[in-house]
Amino acid sequence: MNFNPSEKSNEYLARLKQFMNQYVYPFESEYSKYNTTHNVGSDWTKWTEHPRLEELKELAKKEGLWNLFLPDNELAEGLSVLEYAPLAEEMGRVYNSAEIFNCNAPDTGNMEVLYHFGSEEQKKEWLQPLLKGEMKSVFCMTEPDVASSDATNIETSIIEDGDEIIVNGKKWWSTGLGHPMTKLAIVLGKTDTTAEKHKQHSMVLVPLDTPGVEIKRMQNTFGTYDAPAGHGEVHFNNVRIPKKNLILDFGAGFAIAQGRLGPGRIHHCMRCIGAAERALELAIIRSGTRQAFGKPLAKLGGNSEHFAQARIAIDQARLLTHYAAWKIDEQGVKNSMTEISAIKVVAPKVLQEVTDMAMQIHGGAGLSDDFPLINFFIQARALRLADGPDEVHMRMISRLEFKKYLS
Repeated sequence: MNFNPSEKSNEYLARLKQFMNQYVYPFESEYSKYNTTHNVGSDWTKWTEHPRLEELKELAKKEGLWNLFLPDNELAEGLSVLEYAPLAEEMGRVYNSAEIFNCNAPDTGNMEVLYHFGSEEQKKEWLQPLLKGEMKSVFCMTEPDVASSDATNIETSIIEDGDEIIVNGKKWWSTGLGHPMTKLAIVLGKTDTTAEKHKQHSMVLVPLDTPGVEIKRMQNTFGTYDAPAGHGEVHFNNVRIPKKNLILDFGAGFAIAQGRLGPGRIHHCMRCIGAAERALELAIIRSGTRQAFGKPLAKLGGNSEHFAQARIAIDQARLLTHYAAWKIDEQGVKNSMTEISAIKVVAPKVLQEVTDMAMQIHGGAGLSDDFPLINFFIQARALRLADGPDEVHMRMISRLEFKKYLS
């Protein structure tokens, strides 16, 4: 068991850090200000992307820093999950910077679905444009009318009708739904309610311009809309799609979803580690350059102990993340469910706690967009629900532990 970064990973990390220092950090504040001045409010039809973003994406492509998440030597750079971990951590230091490298959710997870389970025709029509960054996509799983943290509750129907499939249902918190480049939804729904519990679901590709697809609204998080991506509610009203848009087979949706969410969950955790490192760095710098009551902030209120606790927590989370990544590489997602669930619980909580501490150190400034802390806090709190709430993952871990000792 060796978590030391490979020579290949170190080489990519050096290049990525140089790119971040040269282009991404100087762009961070400008990008944030653009969204708060140009993409204000819930009218997603008027949201636009910062024009500089496409320039940075083209630069990332030219530098070979594109699609780093995909372990394929022909379509991407061929990095393993463990080799990718330090790179995702570095991206996590700047909120949403992963998009510059085409490594952002939910597109990464959707590309993995198409890569592993899509037909050759589906790959040509949808995977290739996503890999090139020519379009964006959403993943429609969560529903407003049921507790969809239990995926067996999902009510959206995906029914075969001759050479077509009919989709009916409501989805919400579909990340990326408001983006002007989003063209495709991958939808999870039920096909056969009489089948075995985990074989009732199917997954289909629904172009968003299909008749019957109705984007109802964008939902705000802590009062912000996360434009231009947006997290929205979409209804499917007798939406007819060709049968060729079925992924893999009827009844395979639940298995596909588990395969999709495994790598996606750990990618989030990797970025959380980077965000937590940045938050700690900002807190220490602030505490060493500000004084109150005649002392540096670092000397007041047990702050030095808070920094030590943050360092311990971040390092523990990183080790668990790397262990989960290593196990996915060695044994696959199916045999790494405990480790994936464990880090999915740990990493967002560590980020939330470290960011909360850093915000306190910054005082009122920590609540503003003068610093990236508020975005990190929202990111952490949202991830404790996204891709499965903490309680579901702890239930999974407990169930797997019981299986070891009790039949």
